[in-house]
Amino acid sequence: MRLFAAVLPPEEVAHELAAEVARLKKLPGADSLRWTGRPGWHFTLAFYGGVDDDVVPELSVRLERAARRTPRFPLALRGGGQFGHGRALWAGASGELPVLRLLAGRAEAAARKAGVEMGEHRRYRAHLTVARSREAFDVRPYLEALEGFVSRSWTVDELALVRSNLPTSGGPGEQPRYEVVGRWALNGGG
Repeated sequence: MRLFAAVLPPEEVAHELAAEVARLKKLPGADSLRWTGRPGWHFTLAFYGGVDDDVVPELSVRLERAARRTPRFPLALRGGGQFGHGRALWAGASGELPVLRLLAGRAEAAARKAGVEMGEHRRYRAHLTVARSREAFDVRPYLEALEGFVSRSWTVDELALVRSNLPTSGGPGEQPRYEVVGRWALNGGG
């Protein structure tokens, strides 16, 4: 199954982001982007890709341990950015980003210890993808619009293991489906 570890924003923050995305969709050229919706809004901590079913229990044990060792922390959505010359437009974060990076590192280490092939390590960059493009896209107007965006702050209190089910029909605008398959409370002292 295709899995990743994530931090999920609460509903009230998702509503704020939905309002901001509605504004962005009114900008010229917005219909050229593939917009993600509420089910797809998350901060990916570590992407695992295809994981054999028999590895999931060990991965879950290790993610629970990572969560238990990590303190709860404040986070908010703030501003935005892009990857790949506009191929991904995202909302950024503010708050205790060092703790978020620590949790991402622990989620990656948990997978490696469970035997998941992780590939090359990359420095963690907190982002929540709101739109994608198949080709390079000038997202400057969207970045300018996102510049002043700040959501309410919330306390991140859990780590989620999420299954990503890719679209099968190939129809335009079809999005992956996400299913939380595990949740573990953050409650450690670091």
